[in-house]
Amino acid sequence: MAGAAQTTAFGQAVIGPPGSGKTTYCLGMSEFLRALGRRVAVVNLDPANEGLPYKCAVDVGELVGLGDVMDALRLGPNGGLLYCMEYLEANLDWLRAKLDPLRDHYFLFDCPGQVELCTHHGALRSIFSQMAQWDLRLTAVHLVDSHYCTDPAKFISVLCTSLATMLHVELPHVNLLSKMDLIEHYGKLAFNLDYYTEVLDLSYLLDHLASDPFFRHYRQLNEKLVQLIEDYSLVSFIPLNIQDKESVQRVLQAVDKANGYCFGVQEQRSLEAMMSAAMGADFHFSSTLGIQERYLAPSDQSVEQEAMRL
Repeated sequence: MAGAAQTTAFGQAVIGPPGSGKTTYCLGMSEFLRALGRRVAVVNLDPANEGLPYKCAVDVGELVGLGDVMDALRLGPNGGLLYCMEYLEANLDWLRAKLDPLRDHYFLFDCPGQVELCTHHGALRSIFSQMAQWDLRLTAVHLVDSHYCTDPAKFISVLCTSLATMLHVELPHVNLLSKMDLIEHYGKLAFNLDYYTEVLDLSYLLDHLASDPFFRHYRQLNEKLVQLIEDYSLVSFIPLNIQDKESVQRVLQAVDKANGYCFGVQEQRSLEAMMSAAMGADFHFSSTLGIQERYLAPSDQSVEQEAMRL
């Protein structure tokens, strides 16, 4: 990606703990973007990812396989994954050669779910830093399962992990509470949703923890953790239901604002048509063609009238 003639490329680095919905997010977001008219390239950076549901433009498995590393070096899955990322870091020429022909695409990087890669290990951060040298502007999209909101102790832990990730990865950052369509099945929330997305006064969580005999002994520790989170005042969340097109649109707007992506008039028209064609209907991803047929069909109202109403 060297040379002054090449234009800036944009993309998302999709990170988060295992099971947070990163691969599902890449599938849904890629099809949403294609419906808008963007050319999308999904890059799998997780060597443990098998049976990918999306069409993969670049797969790190072609360079290094987790199973082969575990067998050859007698490592467990965690150590093997760290080795794979270090191997990729040492062979960035391979990655650059794969990304060069896709320069005119919008990138979605499906990253490994091992938490330490985003909190203190240097390989993934170094890879992102090198991509910036290639004039590839990334936004880190950090997914956290929304079920952690139902447990005050787990939510404080998530806040600490999110803060550590933001400080370590060193990219424009958007935190998401994923699987919002399932949150009702996880149990009743102690506070309304805004309390968790905006990370409001955390002293109320401390009061809830104080009612638990186990956590009562760790009140001072929890107070210090809460103070640390509030002193930085960096962490907030956007709720995400990947099946809901309006939810996906809000996330995309935040991501585009974070990395400076500016879309053209045609994409804006496609977005307005998509949002007006099926007001109130859920966004179900199955194929790019299906999305285009469902949401880009002519609306009974003109796009201009519907946009004014919205």
